[in-house]
Amino acid sequence: MLDASHSRVLHLVVEHAVTTPDKVALVSGSTRITYSQLVSNIGGAAALLCQLGVKPGDHILLSAQKELEFIYLYLAAHLLGIVNVVVDDASPRERLDYIVGIVKPVVVFSSREDQEVDGCRVISYHQLSFNDKEHLAIATPDLTPDDVADVMFTTGTTGSPKGVCLTHANIAGSASNTNGFIGTCSDDIEALALPLSHSFGLGRLRCVLMAGATLILVNNFANLKAFFSIIASEHVTGFGMVPAVWQYIKRISGKRIAQFADQLRYIEFGSASLPVEDKCLLIEMFPNTRLCMHYGLTEASRAMFSEFHESADNLDSIGRPASSLVEASVRDEQGSPLNDGIDGEICVKGNMVSRTYYLSSDNKDAYFGDWFRTGDWGHRDSDGNFYLTGRKKELINVGGEKVSPVTIEEAIVSTGVQECACIAIPDPNGMLGEVPKAFMLKEGTTLTIEEIKRRLAQLLPAHEIPVQWEWVDSLPRTSSGKIQRLKLKR
Repeated sequence: MLDASHSRVLHLVVEHAVTTPDKVALVSGSTRITYSQLVSNIGGAAALLCQLGVKPGDHILLSAQKELEFIYLYLAAHLLGIVNVVVDDASPRERLDYIVGIVKPVVVFSSREDQEVDGCRVISYHQLSFNDKEHLAIATPDLTPDDVADVMFTTGTTGSPKGVCLTHANIAGSASNTNGFIGTCSDDIEALALPLSHSFGLGRLRCVLMAGATLILVNNFANLKAFFSIIASEHVTGFGMVPAVWQYIKRISGKRIAQFADQLRYIEFGSASLPVEDKCLLIEMFPNTRLCMHYGLTEASRAMFSEFHESADNLDSIGRPASSLVEASVRDEQGSPLNDGIDGEICVKGNMVSRTYYLSSDNKDAYFGDWFRTGDWGHRDSDGNFYLTGRKKELINVGGEKVSPVTIEEAIVSTGVQECACIAIPDPNGMLGEVPKAFMLKEGTTLTIEEIKRRLAQLLPAHEIPVQWEWVDSLPRTSSGKIQRLKLKR
């Protein structure tokens, strides 16, 4: 049996293979992999890595796709103390070259047989077979939970991507916190349509396998008919999605997904904000489903959680710390804690928080001691709920008043605009320093700018109403769905 004492995730997967060997762990198309087969294939993947000469501490680049081989290699690397660098299969060449130049992987695994990466051996997942690998004699190195397991590069709304070093303890802590809050258990069957190249989707994979549940691999949410069919035929009890996917589901199919209200035990939302109106609609459509939304970053995955039914009186909150092992605090620019109700930088610490970036230069101003600085601005109320104002770099300084673009955007959406983004621009009159500008999606909106401004006058103080307005066909986003406001600055 594989020795995985350093990795809580792997340890539980191996335990499931002993206690429930015939339980289905993974489903990909017509292929069903039991926990016993999963552990065997992890061993086979580990044997392959050894044969390729990959050593503990080496880095491998895994181009993420919904391939079973990706999962086997990802977990096998954890077993052997090899560091995974997971990237999006569709990463722009410039981003891929940047990452390769920093981590210098010894081998690249990709779903594309024609892919070339300078200076690296590239192996296609389709060329791999682990069934015939002799792995019973694999010797695992002396590893600890504090060894680095993954380096995940941020998608980022600003600047160059940063390599986030996540230990075995970090990724297990995040999954444990998440399962504890959501309640994922061995009886669950989850459909995973999120990409595995980002913290959200990869985190759902780890959560399901730690719980001993079943994961159905789905390409994406584009074909809703197929997605709904999988929910029905596989008796799916939960899944995760980003707010942009919810908007797509709502626009394309209305309330059709509510037909599964009695079947779905949980839905997890994350990666971007969700309007209060949509949270209310989801509460109405899923009266008995646990509707959870996480707040966090790659550096501090699932730091906080809220559940819509339980927080119906403060749906604008991002929630509270995910577990008793997580702490959150609002601090000023010197790192001192602020009183409730006062805006400052949200900082977190806990079992899931990365202690360092891959490049030491990226650590500058990233921490206040043990507290990770999220770069998000917000406050806590007297009941311990946290509220997000916006990214520190995105706040609009109107005559000395710090204005949140999120506050303006939510007000504009409430007037009838489908989606918008606000940024700071120089005051054309040269008096206030900065003033807001709004970019609004034209699709789905019949209002004129004058009508929107009249409605906003009842919702916002004068200095928060945008001075300039622009209709757009789309808004720039990261691959995980976050709006990149600073890319709207010209």
